Amino acid sequence: MKKKWTIISTAVLSIILAVCACSKKEDTPTFTGDTTEEPSYQGNLNAISPSAYDNAEGLKLEPGAYISIIGKDNSSSYWKEIKRGVEQAAEDLNKALGYSGDDKVKVTYNAPGGVEDIDEQVNILDEELARYPDALGIASIDAEACTVQFDLATENGIPIIALDSGNSYQGIQCTIKTDNTEAARTGAYKLCDEIGGKGSILLLVHDSKSTTGKERESSFKNEIESGHPDVTIAETLYLDKMDDMKKAIAEEQNKEKKEEDKEAAADSLTDEDVIKYYLEKHPEIKGCFGTNVTASQLALSAIDQAEKSDDIILMGFDAGKEQLAALKNGQIKGLVVQNPFGIGYASVVAAARTVLEVGNEAEVNTGYIWVTQENMEDESIQNMLYE
Repeated sequence: MKKKWTIISTAVLSIILAVCACSKKEDTPTFTGDTTEEPSYQGNLNAISPSAYDNAEGLKLEPGAYISIIGKDNSSSYWKEIKRGVEQAAEDLNKALGYSGDDKVKVTYNAPGGVEDIDEQVNILDEELARYPDALGIASIDAEACTVQFDLATENGIPIIALDSGNSYQGIQCTIKTDNTEAARTGAYKLCDEIGGKGSILLLVHDSKSTTGKERESSFKNEIESGHPDVTIAETLYLDKMDDMKKAIAEEQNKEKKEEDKEAAADSLTDEDVIKYYLEKHPEIKGCFGTNVTASQLALSAIDQAEKSDDIILMGFDAGKEQLAALKNGQIKGLVVQNPFGIGYASVVAAARTVLEVGNEAEVNTGYIWVTQENMEDESIQNMLYE
């Protein structure tokens, strides 16, 4: 009997081992030679830190949830890229949740038609709050504005995140942006190095009110003052004060005009005329820096029209079509290229996290790269450029 049990046990054990072996073989993935293709925007996502904001997985929003994102404008390549990031995140989010039709999470992007029109942005904010979104993200044109609207949002349980620009409102849940301090510092020392560590610079700041403008201006100047004693900033010009500068220039020109000369009018001056006026006023200027895509493009246009255009080194922020073309032909020597797609994408993720109350970082860094004529064709750089 004992011998018989041993034989049966051995047979059963053999069967069990055979079944386990087959199961293990079936469960083990077989390499077929196919590889998972990464999306074209993966490099933009990889630049985001922390990594919790570089994907739409695990964000179990209720069907039909509504996220509203408000930008600064609809016209520039930078903001179009942010919008593209917002839309891609919405697509990835709904795919991960398996939502379709009316169940889809609704994500909208709205912005003023004109460049940084604060009045229009406030109107858009009012309209969006009236729709009671589950979360709202905004790139504030004026860091001090919209307190009344934000209070209303808080009273109605609508969490707010900030993107691109910080905001002074205490209830902001998370801010998605470039490390402006580090990025502007990079631009400053690169420009100082390019002009030989000696000379005068014209600084064009995109506005005097936003957090991005203040951070970049402050960091740029701190780098100059602390690390480049032989470099000075001849003038700092703010794009939102152009009308005031045109009036001042017209008044000065009229004081100096001869009797037979036509009187100068502020409304006949272009933004380029203002830049050229200060370039002529400070003939010692060797370099110029723009703190965003609009400022960089204006500087490019003005310098191109100036008499000594070949003597001025231009650098700045962002990578619109004109900036990249100018970089390629040598008119621009270097660009701080941000990650607007990543800003848009991470903003949707952060908004979703606020709805789910899973916690947010105070600040999410979306990264930047330094691009020159020499490295702009590199594959790693090309993947981060936009037009």
